[in-house]
Amino acid sequence: MELNSYTLATLKHGEKGIIQSVDASDPQVQRLMVLGLVEGAEIEHASTAIGGDPIEFRLFGCGISLRQEHARFFQVAPVVAGD
Repeated sequence: MELNSYTLATLKHGEKGIIQSVDASDPQVQRLMVLGLVEGAEIEHASTAIGGDPIEFRLFGCGISLRQEHARFFQVAPVVAGD
């Protein structure tokens, strides 16, 4: 499915990424895109629930929680310090 295996699900606590592409084949993912999870958006891994699911991200100053299964649909590029 993915050429790049770096997804929102692989971001570690405190890491930031820029969404590079979205696999919008899942209707739930399409709903998340309406909330701002689109190509070019900068997102930060804020925290993870006990057990690893869901994951909380910061997007445009707001918190949003995603299940691991949905976070894998969003390919990201890491934000290098100083960018």
